Amino acid sequence: MKKTKKETTLNQKKPNPRADKADGEGAVLAAIEAMPGPDRAVGERLHAIIKASAPALSPKLWYGMPAYAKDGKVICFFRSGQKFKERYMTLGFNNEANLDEGHMWPIAFALKELSSAEEARIGALMKKAVN
Repeated sequence: MKKTKKETTLNQKKPNPRADKADGEGAVLAAIEAMPGPDRAVGERLHAIIKASAPALSPKLWYGMPAYAKDGKVICFFRSGQKFKERYMTLGFNNEANLDEGHMWPIAFALKELSSAEEARIGALMKKAVN
């Protein structure tokens, strides 16, 4: 007896969201590991800040860049300066990030290194972005 399409769909296992998050984290960590030295150090720190400030976000690769999503929609990402031969890394936010302030607000930041002031600012931006 042949199964109907509906029966087949119902019997298929749904992906485990925790497995996706773990797979995404592994991919993000691998992408960070592949960055050149100075960018790698900043990338590792950004990853830690984002996870601590916005634990509800799921790490994933987005166009080959480390990114963090909520309900499948990318909220923020960062990329190595080497990717586009720039002299700085970029930390960017997509339109799903709740950073709106008036009629104009920044959505991308250039990073050359991270001091405690930048780390605190990024942490605050992440908390605001997901609320």
